[in-house]
Order: sequence, then C-alpha cells, then structure tokens
Amino acid sequence: MAQTITEKIFSEHVGHEVYAGEIIRSNIDMVIGNDITTPISISAFELSGATKLANPDGFSIVLDHFIPAKDIASANQAKISRVFAKKHNLKNFFDEKDMGIEHALLPEKGLVVPGDVIIGADSHTCTHGALGTFSTGMGSTDIAFAMISGGNWFKVPESIKVNLSGKPRLHTTGKDIILEIIRRIGVDGALYKTLEFTGSTIEHLNMDDRFSMCNMAIEAGAKSGIVAYDDVTKEFLADKELAREPKIHTSDDEASYCLTLDIDVASLEPVIAYPFLPSNGHSISEAVSDKIKIDQAFIGSCTNGRLGDLKVAAEILEGKKVHEDVRLIVTPATQRILKEAYRLGYMDIIIDAGGVVSNPTCGACLGGYMGILGDGEKAISTTNRNFVGRMGSRTSEVYLANSAVAAASAIAGYITDPR
Repeated sequence: MAQTITEKIFSEHVGHEVYAGEIIRSNIDMVIGNDITTPISISAFELSGATKLANPDGFSIVLDHFIPAKDIASANQAKISRVFAKKHNLKNFFDEKDMGIEHALLPEKGLVVPGDVIIGADSHTCTHGALGTFSTGMGSTDIAFAMISGGNWFKVPESIKVNLSGKPRLHTTGKDIILEIIRRIGVDGALYKTLEFTGSTIEHLNMDDRFSMCNMAIEAGAKSGIVAYDDVTKEFLADKELAREPKIHTSDDEASYCLTLDIDVASLEPVIAYPFLPSNGHSISEAVSDKIKIDQAFIGSCTNGRLGDLKVAAEILEGKKVHEDVRLIVTPATQRILKEAYRLGYMDIIIDAGGVVSNPTCGACLGGYMGILGDGEKAISTTNRNFVGRMGSRTSEVYLANSAVAAASAIAGYITDPR
C-alpha cells in the first residue's frame, strides 16, 4: 500500500509498515532540550529514579533563550542544565562556548539527519523537517520519557500535500509561502497533520527557505512540516560530519493525503502577517497602502536568522541609513553564521547603516530580553508569532515578514516593498 514520506519514516523506525491514524511506539534519533524546558525534564527524569540516559548521543541541550543570563532566575535555570550535562558527560551540550539557536545550531552540527525521528521541548522543533525528518515539539515530561526510554508514543499524522508551483519572484521567500499557507487554512487548519511541501517550486528554494517553511508549520497547528531530500539537501549536508547515516524516503505517487493545497508561487507577493495572528496575512501591496509606521525592525530567530537573511538585509541596507525613528536589531542564529557574516562584510554594512547586532538568542522573539517593545510600539519582525504581547507590551504590535521587507522598512520608517 502506498505511503507518504512521514509514514515511511515511522515504518522504518518501528520495523513494519504503519499508516496515518495508527498509535505507535517509535525510537527517537535526537531529543532536544533548551534552557527553559530542560530543567522540567531533568526533574522528571530524576524523580523517576533513572540514573542514565537511554541514548546519550541522541540527546542535546542548547541554552539559547536567556544566555548570557539576563537575571538570577535565568542563571539558575541554565545552571540546572549545566550540572546535569556535566554529571552525564553529555557530548551535545551547547552554551556560551558554542552559541546558537537550537533549530539552526543542530543542523549546522550535523546532528539532524535525513530520515530521523526528532522531538524537542520547543514547538518550533518542526523546523528540522526541512532535512527530510519527522520532527515535532512535545512537552517536557514527554522529553523526560524519551531521555529514560529512548523512544515515545506517536499517532502517525495524516498529511496535507502542499503543491507549490512556479519560480518565486524577487524577495518572495519561504517565509512568504508559509505565511500564505497559514493565511489560507488558518492557525488550526493543519491540526495534528504533516504539511508536506512538494511541487516544482521546491527546486528553487534554498535550505533557508525550507527551514522557514517547516519552522512555521506549527503556526497552522501542524504536527510537523517536511521537505523530501534532494540535491539542495545533499549540498547543505556535504560539509558536515553527520551523526548517523541518512535514510532517504520519498512519498509514493499514490500516497493518501487528507487535503491537497495548490499555491502558484510565481504570482505570490511578499506576505505580511498583521497582528495578532500569523494567519492575518496581507500582501505587501496592501501593507504599503496602509502606511504602517514602525518603531523597530527585527531580523533573526529560528525562522529567519540564517546567513541568507543577513545577506539580503546587507544588500538592501548598503549605503543607506536606518530611519531616525526606527531601531534595527539583528540576531544571527549561530556563532558560525555571525562569524561568516562578518567575514563577508554583511555585519559592517548593517552596523554602518545604524543596526545593532546581538549574540545568537531567542530572547527578542518571545519577549524575553533584548528588543522588548514598549507601550503602543510597532515592529516589523522576521520571527514566527505575533500574538498579543509576544515581543513586549500587550499594547504593542508585531507584523511578521521576511528579511528583505524588514530591512527595507527599517530604512523607510514604515512597512515598505523591498522590490
């Protein structure tokens, strides 16, 4: 019987064919925790009486939300993970010595491999599906169970086939594609489903685009997002020492989908998600007509903090200045990206234009620290959520966009078209 790529990944892990709707127990290749969620998992792990990890090499802790520590509470939170990592001689522990946002850092390190089953106590763990994995967010106690047992229980999700056609226009990116999908189906339109991205557009999308699309699958309620392995994936992984042998899966032509969504990407403009939902999408033409004045532009996060984002920002900012009424904050997703951006001159351009560069962190995205919005302020942001109070004051507003729009808007002082 024909299978989707998601069904095939789970079938390989459980040793027999499985299909959407089945409840299964699967081994897990990589379990991911961060500085906010891991202490809860550690507490549950220790309360269970467990003394060692079932798969130490398949467990990673990335301190990325509040480091360097912003206060005593965050310092103590990080300390719990540091003590645990040292006690268990954890190989995959990342803090200030090798900083990065978890969903950019682990692919960079070769710790995410095609064909994997991955879970993390962070909703945007679905990012890793861009490499042909099944990857999803779970709760901290689910993470503890995986730490103890090496596996977990899953309901195999149905799949929505997202058929993307055409070559994207200039400055129309993976971020715009996923915002358009969410605009069409809503924030619960893919509830406990896999968004499987297919079609002729895929060959025109680099890994940055694919990571962005899979990252925001959760904003449509999806359990996961996935793109099948191809030459683009192969090139991305070529210089990495992979933790495991890749297992390449593709969906069968006759595989069953609960829905097929067709999108003509060739005619798609950049999309702006207005407050207060990622589904409140508007075209850039509408946004320009609405003359939305901004106080802050933010480029970064696990959605759009990669080298390609910094490159396009630098190209737009070169020789120009950030508007006098706007703050531009740029957060590279990893130290490696930061170093490469400096080497290529992107950071000099951004700083000379009036932008400020921070260390890799999730801090601004969730309104944790750095880049907090004040009362009534408006921001254009490359992050993934724009809920009430997401980046600061409950009276502030966040407009989601791609990096080109954010950079161009920082110069203009209002949301503007970068094309």
